[in-house]
Amino acid sequence: MMTFRTVAACAFAMTIAGQTVDAQDLSRYRTFELGTSVPAVSAATGVAASEATTLHQRPALLQDLEWRPSRWAAGSTAESTDPVDRIVFSFYNDRLFQIVVDYGRDRTEGMTDADMIAAISTAYGPVKPARSPGRVQSPLEIESGRPVARWADPTNAVVLYRTSSYREVYRLIVTDTVVATLARKSATQALRLDEQEAPQREIARQKKERDDASAAADKARRANKGQFIP
Repeated sequence: MMTFRTVAACAFAMTIAGQTVDAQDLSRYRTFELGTSVPAVSAATGVAASEATTLHQRPALLQDLEWRPSRWAAGSTAESTDPVDRIVFSFYNDRLFQIVVDYGRDRTEGMTDADMIAAISTAYGPVKPARSPGRVQSPLEIESGRPVARWADPTNAVVLYRTSSYREVYRLIVTDTVVATLARKSATQALRLDEQEAPQREIARQKKERDDASAAADKARRANKGQFIP
């Protein structure tokens, strides 16, 4: 008899393989392709483009769009078997450069690292070293936990992580490494600009408060003066 772990691994592998368009294409996750726009991802997920969160506007526009797939199978009252709990799409100047996939605990419970690697390898091929020696990790990579497996080509990387904050959770990050480098540099520059402009923004804020207070007082004075009876 097949164990639960074996059944889960097989089902997960079929889900990944069945919904990935081109095997070993590291620029894709299922039907989502790196390089596409916010409107294109919006149309594919059903999440309004207006729901995208703007992280920075200069020197480049950095945005995130979050999608939580339905827990129910399309056109059915049956619960979906899709292991994906949440996907966050990250954009650099309206270009998708990173896809962060969080798998649900209940959909991967009992599965080992080897099970996950075997399933995901059906889409991305042979595993590469899990970590690039000497490379500084980004905050997202640090937050994601321990890298379990890595697939890479000259411009893209797919990394499987496992966290254990409470119960083990798996995360897959698909990245255009070239654009991601530009995005990180832009984010750093944006923070530097914010810090440099903070004094001017504070002065502008205080001036607006004074102007608003003066306008409100003048409006009240005119209204009260016109109807004041000694």
